[in-house]
Amino acid sequence: MNASLQAKLPLAPLMAMAALVLSCLVGVSAVRLSGMSAQQQADAATLSTRQLRFEDRDDGGIAVLDAVNGALLTTVAPGTNGFLRSTMRGLVRERKRQGLGPELPFDLLGRVDGRLTLVDPGTGRRVDLESFGTTNSAVFAALLPTASGAEHVAHR
Repeated sequence: MNASLQAKLPLAPLMAMAALVLSCLVGVSAVRLSGMSAQQQADAATLSTRQLRFEDRDDGGIAVLDAVNGALLTTVAPGTNGFLRSTMRGLVRERKRQGLGPELPFDLLGRVDGRLTLVDPGTGRRVDLESFGTTNSAVFAALLPTASGAEHVAHR
């Protein structure tokens, strides 16, 4: 193929791409230098809390226990409640990576603004449950104690 047949790149699109990259760099620099953060809004005060343990059952189910008094809150039937299973699987995988066992309970925090946070004090990881939608976060909300002290637990 001779040089006259070779396609040349037009200058205008190259300049436009360079301008786009430059404007992104300027924008990111401005945000970083201004002290703004990419993190979420600050956590609201904690309204309700419960320490939880999750134990695998021989039949494939999961027992959810109150870590303070050992009370069985609910049992997740085998093959059900994929959101709870996948959330806990991710947190437990991180514990195993760091050489931690199941001794330390997970903290479920209900906030005054309605948000729910699941915290692993062993690894420092947290899951903001409301970001997965109300149906999924309701699975964990049912594990919090109610204002009257009575349990409201969904058996799924």
